[in-house]
Amino acid sequence: MRWEAGPGGATVTVLDLNGDAAKEVADEIGGEAIQADLSDYEMLDGLKVEADVVNNAGLQHVAAVEDFPPERFSMILRIMLEAPFRIVRAALPGMYEKGWGRVINISSVHGQEGLSKVMALEGGPRGVTSNTICPAYVRTPLVEGQVADQARTRGIPEDEVIEKVMLTGPAIKRLIEPEEVAEVTVFLCAPEASFINGASLIMDGGATATW
Repeated sequence: MRWEAGPGGATVTVLDLNGDAAKEVADEIGGEAIQADLSDYEMLDGLKVEADVVNNAGLQHVAAVEDFPPERFSMILRIMLEAPFRIVRAALPGMYEKGWGRVINISSVHGQEGLSKVMALEGGPRGVTSNTICPAYVRTPLVEGQVADQARTRGIPEDEVIEKVMLTGPAIKRLIEPEEVAEVTVFLCAPEASFINGASLIMDGGATATW
């Protein structure tokens, strides 16, 4: 993402495999759209990243370990770990030169990112912060796919998955709205968040409060 002007002081460049979806989002917020495959190393290495970065790409595959296709596992790592690494690697020189930068990784309450913390330690002295937002289930197409997968795996109707599987832990019994994650992201990009670095911000409605 490139943050310049517009809502929240930002002009956002949206990169997605689905070009139409990227354009739809970009048009809504007055941003720009790029259609690209994050598993394509040549494409990644050719990106010119000259502003703050928000890594939010994700995919899933539900299967037992013994049935999990190795090529699918490799694809998940490429898109959800190596792609963010390559994008941030391209952005850091410009951030260091300006003495300012923000790296925000949208992860999950089920995972805390070590890579994000390393970037926080290296970038902090140079004015670049790196943080991870770790939400529980957000109302997105990815979660909608999880609902279908869980229903099939558990042999229950889809309308029971959210109530009986996804919302058993949180004290707040609802899905997170995408706009809520976006607002936290915007705050982390603000000057007022300059001392928040290397943090994992949990958005789970209280699910981990008893862990």
